[in-house]
Amino acid sequence: MPNPANPPTVWIITEGLTGTENQCLGIAEAMGVTPIVKRITLRQPWKSLSPYLGFESKWTFQEPLVAPWPDILIASGRKSIAASRYIKKQSGGKTYTVQVQDPRVNPKQFDMVVAPQHDPTRGDNVAVTVATPNRITAEQLGEAHKAFHSIFSNLSYPCIAVLIGGSTKRHDFTLDEATSLAQTLSPFKNLMITTSRRTGEENTAILKSVLAKNGNYFWDGVSPNPYMGMLAYADFILVTADSTSMISEAATTGRRVYVLPMKGLTKRQNQLIENLKNYGAVREFTGVFEDWTYPPLNDSAKIAALIRQNCGLFS
Repeated sequence: MPNPANPPTVWIITEGLTGTENQCLGIAEAMGVTPIVKRITLRQPWKSLSPYLGFESKWTFQEPLVAPWPDILIASGRKSIAASRYIKKQSGGKTYTVQVQDPRVNPKQFDMVVAPQHDPTRGDNVAVTVATPNRITAEQLGEAHKAFHSIFSNLSYPCIAVLIGGSTKRHDFTLDEATSLAQTLSPFKNLMITTSRRTGEENTAILKSVLAKNGNYFWDGVSPNPYMGMLAYADFILVTADSTSMISEAATTGRRVYVLPMKGLTKRQNQLIENLKNYGAVREFTGVFEDWTYPPLNDSAKIAALIRQNCGLFS
């Protein structure tokens, strides 16, 4: 643990995307530190050409990055690579840089690279995780169980969390697909359903018209986000195959996880699902709920332990 009297300073830098930022936050929280979160925007030409352009300077960033530099930097996302290299140089090599996700450049440019099994980067300083790090812990699930008691305690066994993503860069989630998904889920009760911005308003309306009945819970998108509560109360979790983050988070709970098929998956998304099948955390959903167990993922804790061990800033 860090010395409470003089803890290391930790920055998190991302482009502001929730999924990538949560990976960094999960690692920092597992380290027992309170990070400073910075969200960056790059100027041209770095905005289009990073991380391959290089030559980062103070002009690279829309909002300047200035000293004092952090003891540890945890960064994620393509554009954050420019910030990692810049801070490493400006700090005279003193900042310990951790780049989360495959940077698609030489990993030796960083002190540590955190890459999931489904990414190809490997090296002496590459720490490989089963899935993606996240903020899910047993303690957080316990707190969420208490916080959402009034909403979910009336559901009977089995409680089924349904986590729905949607459109991606490769594929638009169509009305026909939303209708088909709603029909697949319609026979089941005790559903706790949440959609995302990627689901789309029309698709969400279709899903809600079919599924918001029979005692099911369908998040309205306005009240406090019940995501953690749904994970806490779930006996089973159904998650659409397009969301790497939600699949990883579901598998960190230790609950039984089923993947709902989606079109347009990348090779890496398919590989993540195969890896988690082999690990024993997820199965394809065929309409039947089975009983099995597996060790919950703990990628964030593993990476946090490696950083503490390697950075030389923890006693």
